[in-house]
Amino acid sequence: MAQIQKGDSTFTIADDIQAKFPDLIKLIVATESMDDDERQYWFDIMPSMTDEQIDRLYDILETERKKLEDLEVKYQKEIKSLNEKHLIEWQEVQIKEGKKKVAEAKANEREEDPDDILKMLNDV
Repeated sequence: MAQIQKGDSTFTIADDIQAKFPDLIKLIVATESMDDDERQYWFDIMPSMTDEQIDRLYDILETERKKLEDLEVKYQKEIKSLNEKHLIEWQEVQIKEGKKKVAEAKANEREEDPDDILKMLNDV
């Protein structure tokens, strides 16, 4: 009997099953649709399953893996798109704030009395 470790869990698998179905074992260990008890259940009954049942289990888990992978790619693209959109919006806000500060600074310059400036220069 072989043992496979996944996180804190250890699964016991017949040596001949591990040798014969390594890809299926990886799928069972990796799937998020099973808990540890269900994983061990499948490892325990695999020796008594027909080839057709093994193939069906493999197909189900492989389809699940591919669909989850496709969803991950799709959502990563959407997240990237949203991040780019928000970055552009943030840059526009920063530009507006910068223009506002420049306008305020220019307005403050205009409000200063030229005589005050001359006094400051004379004091130097």
